[in-house]
Amino acid sequence: MAEPVALAALAIEAVVGWPDALYRRIGHPVGLFARVIDAAERHWNKPGWPEAARRVAGIVLVLLLLGLVGGGAWLIEREVRALCGRWAWPALALLAVPGLAQRSLSDHVAPVARALGKGDVAGARLAVSRIVGRNTASLGPAGIARAAIESLAESFCDGVAAPLFWLLIGGLPGIWAYKALNTADSLIGHREPRWRAFGWAAARADDVANWIPARIAGLLICLGAARGFGTMWRDCRRHASPNAGWPEAAMAGVLGIRLAGPVAYDGVTHVKPWIGEGRSEATAADITQALGLYRRACLLLWLIAGGVAWAL
Repeated sequence: MAEPVALAALAIEAVVGWPDALYRRIGHPVGLFARVIDAAERHWNKPGWPEAARRVAGIVLVLLLLGLVGGGAWLIEREVRALCGRWAWPALALLAVPGLAQRSLSDHVAPVARALGKGDVAGARLAVSRIVGRNTASLGPAGIARAAIESLAESFCDGVAAPLFWLLIGGLPGIWAYKALNTADSLIGHREPRWRAFGWAAARADDVANWIPARIAGLLICLGAARGFGTMWRDCRRHASPNAGWPEAAMAGVLGIRLAGPVAYDGVTHVKPWIGEGRSEATAADITQALGLYRRACLLLWLIAGGVAWAL
């Protein structure tokens, strides 16, 4: 019988997530990655350095991250298998759990819907500010709802589908190397002058790592509702990212709303194309429906993980 590591990890994370008490006591592995990346950025991304030198430094950082995190995870997995033999899979599943974010994502998006549903715009704005990078101070109810839905769709790939994909492909080294790379992209993979050269390698490597999972994520969202395929295929390329547009366009198509459009980051408004062709006035009910779609898509991932374990 094949080891159901991925399926067990999904089930454990769905039940317990990463509890706040545990987070307060020991933090989260991604926080360690972030500290390493921040330190490297401060020391290696010197404004006075030529752009080529900063790009090389960024490449070195990505290679070091992948080598250290992937190599460390490989050593841990080897030791666990040596100690536990055929019963290594429960321990490996526990070690993979922090790399998944099914419950965490749902727990962060649901408060936005609850606050909006009560007419508490200030509370909804505060809740959404915890999950998006854009300016939220001037967002109205529709903008808050769209931001929450967009974050849910994109994070379904980054936080669930992609980590699971790399766990199935490469075990603990696969999921944790992906998480380190994705953290680097979120911190330094930006187009602003400060990070453009240094973060180039992180952004491009993250694009590659998410290429297949993003398309799987979009497909699963559409399959969960048995619609939205046309909008996904038509509008997925309207997003600046080669990957994020797939789950976002799928969600827009299923919900019958428009996502993206003009958005402000660091006080600067960016005019982005609309994704989807429905109404732009998203509501709390749309967030709730999006959460239902998200949960159905996660269940489809459970079936995939179980099917892979059975087939192998």
